[in-house]
Amino acid sequence: MTFQRILITGASSGLGAELARQLAGPDVTVVLVARNIDRLEQVAETSRDTGAAAHAVALDISDPLMGQKLAELDRRYQFDLVIAAAGIAAGKETTEIARQITATNVIGVQNTVDAILPGLIERGRGQIGLISSLAGFRALGGPPAYSASKAWVRLYGEALRGRLARKGIGVSVICPGFVDTPMVDDTTRAKLGQQLVAVDQAAALTIKALQQNRARLSFPRAMALRVWWLAAQPAWLSDRRIKRHQRATQTHQDRSD
Repeated sequence: MTFQRILITGASSGLGAELARQLAGPDVTVVLVARNIDRLEQVAETSRDTGAAAHAVALDISDPLMGQKLAELDRRYQFDLVIAAAGIAAGKETTEIARQITATNVIGVQNTVDAILPGLIERGRGQIGLISSLAGFRALGGPPAYSASKAWVRLYGEALRGRLARKGIGVSVICPGFVDTPMVDDTTRAKLGQQLVAVDQAAALTIKALQQNRARLSFPRAMALRVWWLAAQPAWLSDRRIKRHQRATQTHQDRSD
């Protein structure tokens, strides 16, 4: 399966920007959505260098009013691939930051799908890609709002896939571990080592999953297996193992300081 008319939210940096670069090419139209128009234009220019028609659109997907603009874009371009890649995270979640995360990672994804879905259903074809996370399977003591938001995206996408299958529309839920993007701080990057996935590799894996209409893609494999294993255990047992891991991690950090 190939895609020629593509919408990507969160396309100004990170995985969204890399997906835009790799999906671009001759006879391909990519519409890139994010809040930062300057960074968005840089990604669009890179896409144009490959021969693609690239359009940068500054929108805040957490604003319900943006749905009308996305619907207008869909009527103009008739997208055959929609990737909801916009998302934010924070190491320390205040109440306000948690609300911002929920607004972007949950409401923003729903706003995007709600705006585009009528056109996809009318045409009876298309692919939707939702970017979740391995944090959406079992929270490992990290930021709670972020983990909860990614769990919502995963379950929302999986339910949506079942509902839309008979309408000719595919839905793929992408669940990465840590991808080497600006969202990963230097301390985490040093601690993860080889478990940190290069952004170009993450994008290539994601595109392949979308082309194959895979229900779910989780990577890297070792981290995914560990998270699934913890999620399958009774809560009291997985809690014990997570606490043990956290103590070991903290001891290692103390020795490194």
